[in-house]
Amino acid sequence: MERQSRDSDHWRWLCWCESGLSPSQSRDEGRGPPGEIGAHCWIYLARICPFLFTFKAGLTTYFHPGINLKKIHYDSIKLYEKLEEETGQVVGFHQPGSIRIATTPVRVDEFKYQMTRTGWHATEQYIIEPEKIQEMFPLLNMNKILAGLYNPGDGHIDPYSLTMALAAGARKYGALLKYPAPVTSLKPRSDGTWDVETPQGSVRANRIVNAAGFWAREVGKMVGLEHPLIPVQHQYVVTSTIPEVKALKKELPVLRDLEGSYYLRQERDGLLFGPYESQEKMKVQDSWVTTGVPSGFGKELFESDLDRIMEHVEAAMEMVPVLKKADIINIVNGPITYSPDILPMVGPHQGLRNYWVAIGFGYGIIHAGGVGKYLSDWILHGEPPFDLIELDPNRYGKWTTTQYTEAKARESYGFNNIVGYPKEERFAGRPTQRVSGLYKTLESKCSMGFHAGWEQPHWFYKLGQDTGYRPSFRRTNWFEPVGSEYKQVMQRVGVIDLSPFGKFNIKGQDSTRLLDHLFANVIPKVGFTNISHMLTPKGRVYAELTVSHQSPGEFLLITGSGSELHDLRWIEEEAVKGEYDVEIKNVTDEVGVLGVAGPHARKVLQKLTSEDLSDDVFKFLQTKSLKVSNIPVTAIRISYTGELGWELYHRREDSVALYNAIMDAGQEEGIDNFGTYAMNALRLEKAFRAWGSEV
Repeated sequence: MERQSRDSDHWRWLCWCESGLSPSQSRDEGRGPPGEIGAHCWIYLARICPFLFTFKAGLTTYFHPGINLKKIHYDSIKLYEKLEEETGQVVGFHQPGSIRIATTPVRVDEFKYQMTRTGWHATEQYIIEPEKIQEMFPLLNMNKILAGLYNPGDGHIDPYSLTMALAAGARKYGALLKYPAPVTSLKPRSDGTWDVETPQGSVRANRIVNAAGFWAREVGKMVGLEHPLIPVQHQYVVTSTIPEVKALKKELPVLRDLEGSYYLRQERDGLLFGPYESQEKMKVQDSWVTTGVPSGFGKELFESDLDRIMEHVEAAMEMVPVLKKADIINIVNGPITYSPDILPMVGPHQGLRNYWVAIGFGYGIIHAGGVGKYLSDWILHGEPPFDLIELDPNRYGKWTTTQYTEAKARESYGFNNIVGYPKEERFAGRPTQRVSGLYKTLESKCSMGFHAGWEQPHWFYKLGQDTGYRPSFRRTNWFEPVGSEYKQVMQRVGVIDLSPFGKFNIKGQDSTRLLDHLFANVIPKVGFTNISHMLTPKGRVYAELTVSHQSPGEFLLITGSGSELHDLRWIEEEAVKGEYDVEIKNVTDEVGVLGVAGPHARKVLQKLTSEDLSDDVFKFLQTKSLKVSNIPVTAIRISYTGELGWELYHRREDSVALYNAIMDAGQEEGIDNFGTYAMNALRLEKAFRAWGSEV
């Protein structure tokens, strides 16, 4: 059910993606109707929202704290700029620019950090002085303002008009849009296609794209999935006409007061501002999680609660004093759908063939156009146009419980405007059920990081040194300990818990053929291992894995924790498409991994095994099944540190015994722990590239 575009990259494909529950309008910073994202994907039988709300924020910005998502923002804005001309539909797109305000020195540091992350980008971004800020936004109280981060071309768009223009554009280029068409069930066929049932009949679709906004959970349940999404209430306030605003000769730039935690923009001759409350004061729409979105919910609003946002209202009045003279003429309170990390989920879902998602758009409208283009490219060409693994829906696995999702969504909403440090850690909902066998042994000795549900040591505490998480834009408390760990591995021997690695067993009569199809590298001989890359149809690197040939026709594939289900989906899909007779088993949670690395690694391990570990007998990249302290392990002579080392794969329940045996055996050699920060420094020095960073 796809159609190639004739003229525009944005009018490309056609699919069925909505649930058919009642349509609704989202009312928030950049949040438009649920049909918006779907309209960018050109929905067949779509839920294009027919309701117009007079007041909505609809913010658009080139800015994003991440690097890859800047491209999504860019593509969205470039589409919106030409949409009126291309479709003949007015979209109400304003581009007065935007200013993020710094009122603390650490916020100025953050702006400088963000400037280092935008140099390659196609858009302008500047740090501007207070004098320039006052010139651009003369209504500000400048007493506390130290600097601003200015993005020309930012602004706002009318969400309803945008959706209608997208629908008009879709029709212009051949799309069929039907409304209303409630979807009652989704049924997969053995050939990978889907039957979509509606009261108007059944439609057979090549693929499903769930772009159902706050109904995405209901759509997911139709196919047996619990998408980790939480509806959050968000309020914004619209004022009456303000004489000072009316007297302005040009539109004010959008303002973001980060310490006050609100956005503010001009709305006709008044102002509109929307706060983000703390996680203690915010309100989650819990009933939608437990019982679903009420049937018929559409143009309704939640009851407003000014008391909940009063501290932000007062902050806005202090920053923009003319607000004190204005009347509030409307308080809009509507739903936003949040994922645990605030980022959307975009792409194909592991475990369900041809089921795709474009859901969880906490940022809203600014992602819509870019994500539509990104998905259309992927579906048409069989591969993503660029890496966006941070949006991969498969970053959430079975460990993502409702309790975890709500805790993280609260945190993400409440932290909307906090300072974003490098190597940031957030602690709500942790630990999950997904901990290694060594978690209890190590948790009090180190600063843990969070990776795909796992707790993994980042760095270990040293006696007399500052402990705990101390984020900074400068050298912080972990700098010296990580340096010590680096020297530990370079000069002596260290142990690291690598249990979060993704691990798959593949066997069967076609296993070698499948891997030969999947990987660019040759298949290693039995008893050996290599680093291999799965390539896209255009020859781009889709994933990097370690391939270990355990026995004839039986392989262990190893990948990073963050790409576990991302890689498994590709492998499973290729196996099905090629009709390979193989058995694929994900053993990530049941297999632990300890890395032992450094010049004394062989000496320590040799004390614990009868197997000859000498260089002539146990060669680099060789793999053997052996016993270490009488514990069965699969030992691979490899180390991401670039030093002499082994990775020891073992049953999770043996992790503590194996760890203790190695630590006891290495006392004479000065053995100690090291974490992922030191490992990363070591692999960079060795010029080992990391998938998602340098690859």
